[in-house]
Amino acid sequence: MFLKHLDKNNLHHAYLIEGNKDGILPEILKFMQGEELIQINLDSFKLDDARELKSLGVEKANTEGKKIFIISTNSFLLEAQQALLKLLEEPILNTHFFLIIPDINSLLTTFRSRFYLIKNSKEENKSENAVKFIKMSLQQRIDFLKELLAENDGEQEDRSVDSARFKALNFLNELETSLVSRTVLDTTCFEHFFKVREFLRMPGSSPKTLMESVAIMIPNL
Repeated sequence: MFLKHLDKNNLHHAYLIEGNKDGILPEILKFMQGEELIQINLDSFKLDDARELKSLGVEKANTEGKKIFIISTNSFLLEAQQALLKLLEEPILNTHFFLIIPDINSLLTTFRSRFYLIKNSKEENKSENAVKFIKMSLQQRIDFLKELLAENDGEQEDRSVDSARFKALNFLNELETSLVSRTVLDTTCFEHFFKVREFLRMPGSSPKTLMESVAIMIPNL
């Protein structure tokens, strides 16, 4: 339980957790049971979402306890981060925020600095899929990526691309973690990871094409 060191009666005003919401969210809900909970689950957190959060954030809790915002998102747009800086800098009494995101490196440094960072030990373990991916043939890697980044039926195109982009970012991080201890690799591979990560954060980029370049770059180990 990665929240076990927190004191429910003495919380920081905002927490940032990197990882998969499916494993993290239930633990937060259990930990904050009995408080007023407001869940916000979005693929991409935009400026309008930030404005709504600011409006909700200044309202007092409906109970005598705490008001807890639990936000899980794959991406946090730049203008949305900037819009929330003041809210996070000047916390309201008994109002607390938990932000879950796959890649904290996608956030502005000034935005991240408003949070207390919680390390999720489960997320620090090497991904089994990443380890398997490294051992695959090139064609197997391509097939794996096709399935990983597949669009969901009925999903809007822009949301689908966002989802694929951040699945790719998350998996790229897992690959890098799995490879970093392998001294047989030269820096070229990691330099390519850096470039791919930057391109993945750009609107209009193709997650599939970028991750296929990663599949080609990683040698069979």
